[in-house]
Amino acid sequence: MTRKAVITGLGATSPIGGDVETMWANALAGTSGARPIEKDWVEEYDLPVTFAAQLSNAPTEVLSRVEARRMDPTTQMGLVAAREAWAHAGLSTDDLDTDRLAVAFGTGVGGVWTLLDSWDNLRERGPRRVLPMTVPMLMPNGAAAAISMDLSARGGAMTTVSACASGTEALDNARRLIETGQADVVVTGGAEAAIHPLPIAGFAAMQALSKRNDDPQAASRPYDVDRDGFVLGEGAGALIIESEEHARARGAEVYAVLAGSAVASDAYHITAPEPEGLGASRALRSAMASDDIDLKDVVHVNAHATSTPVGDRPEYVAMKTVFGDHLDNILVSATKSQTGHLLGASGALEAIFTVLSIYHRKTPVTINLDNQDPEIPMNVVHGKPGELPSGDIAALSNSFGFGGHNAVVAFRNY
Repeated sequence: MTRKAVITGLGATSPIGGDVETMWANALAGTSGARPIEKDWVEEYDLPVTFAAQLSNAPTEVLSRVEARRMDPTTQMGLVAAREAWAHAGLSTDDLDTDRLAVAFGTGVGGVWTLLDSWDNLRERGPRRVLPMTVPMLMPNGAAAAISMDLSARGGAMTTVSACASGTEALDNARRLIETGQADVVVTGGAEAAIHPLPIAGFAAMQALSKRNDDPQAASRPYDVDRDGFVLGEGAGALIIESEEHARARGAEVYAVLAGSAVASDAYHITAPEPEGLGASRALRSAMASDDIDLKDVVHVNAHATSTPVGDRPEYVAMKTVFGDHLDNILVSATKSQTGHLLGASGALEAIFTVLSIYHRKTPVTINLDNQDPEIPMNVVHGKPGELPSGDIAALSNSFGFGGHNAVVAFRNY
């Protein structure tokens, strides 16, 4: 018998809020987290893009300075989000079999700050100045490892590294761990801290970033005819996934059911999405099929919607292929317009938005949609939050990454 996976805790640190409550309020209000980067290196390297969606709250507001010094910023953010989700779920390791507590976390880049700062240190000051913790700090599995040690989770610490689909693929892993009975509780999500001169220069060189340096808050414009690229963001999102039986036994509040999930690959191009959205279509169908979700039950989609000229349309094509005329009835939110693109953490943050949308029957708004692209005629939520119907409903969250990674998670109300 397949066990049901339910959501019992949420945690986040993001450009629009250092905790879930603040982030959700700002998502409903349409708050932009983009602002100029006030660092000397922006001018030093003469970067073509001088803004990003930076964290609203420093990790050291939660972590001690001793803890933070031994972690890359990606790991710091992941641990901050995980601790909030753990507290939100009301869990205690004293009441758990920690052999059945697992971690499934994602990141697209990992410890880029540690890696590149250490390289500079080596070149300028020699090998004796490289810190002993350099390697464990730069490892992409740093966040999953730190969370597992913090919570004594001995049921496995998995890391997905699938570009911008990483956080959503982590949720897929978490669902499978619960449904197959390998774990009772999984801490899942994603973390990313890549607002660094090298990623900015690299993304800018491939024409992926918006260059609206004079108006950062208007830069991320999913589906708008004047979109010119994404805004780089940073942060982390964490969710506590439990078996329904485990959650019921301890009287936990359930926010939604992680009903289905799926991954698919384009096998097409290292950066460009497959133009007809074929891989995305397969992931959408498979995610719904894994819990027999009827197309007409889907009332909301949190779209990947990065605000790139070539990226937004294939997602629409995929959803139109799957949903047909029912797509007109689906409220679509593009929250990267507010948070920026958190790369490997984006799927985790957007899963949180989707869970809260189902729980509160409201959807976040899409900002900066002044002139919707006529080639993307979807029902995009903008101006004010969308209202979801009563009764049994389902909602999806899409994530697509460089390399042709497609991942979709499906939630139901509980």
